[in-house]
Amino acid sequence: MHFSYRLIIFLILNFGALAVGGWLMGDAVIGDWYNNLNKAPWTPPGWVFGAAWTTVMITFSFFMAGFTGRKAQVQGPFLLSPMMILFSLQWILNVSWNYIFFNRQLVLAGFADILLLFAVVVAMTYIGIRKGGAIGFWMIPYAGWLVIAASLNGYILMCN
Repeated sequence: MHFSYRLIIFLILNFGALAVGGWLMGDAVIGDWYNNLNKAPWTPPGWVFGAAWTTVMITFSFFMAGFTGRKAQVQGPFLLSPMMILFSLQWILNVSWNYIFFNRQLVLAGFADILLLFAVVVAMTYIGIRKGGAIGFWMIPYAGWLVIAASLNGYILMCN
């Protein structure tokens, strides 16, 4: 399959994850619970989250489209390849964080979720660089943003 088709598929999957996560979050981000939390002093304004996740999902889509196009790197049945298993796990963890943290207000479980998500993204980055070379560097924005997001979640956990 041509790169552009794979890119479109991964853009749909990744932005679909953001849409599902937003739906599971509901209006909690503007609700009393979240607005009354003691948040980290480095918490960015709301629009930064949208810009950051948009950037992350675009670069992540380029990574997945590029990596999955390397026939020598995706061994066995495509959907059961290690990278696609990690992609699926990443998708589930990414989407579920919104529900766990915002909808259920389970800050500790949300923190555990985001740390697992970070571990999966680091594993994907490592495999991407090891087996795909420069393609792996498309994962750096995702890992970087998760460091910030985890620090915000961790601050809320420790200070509320």
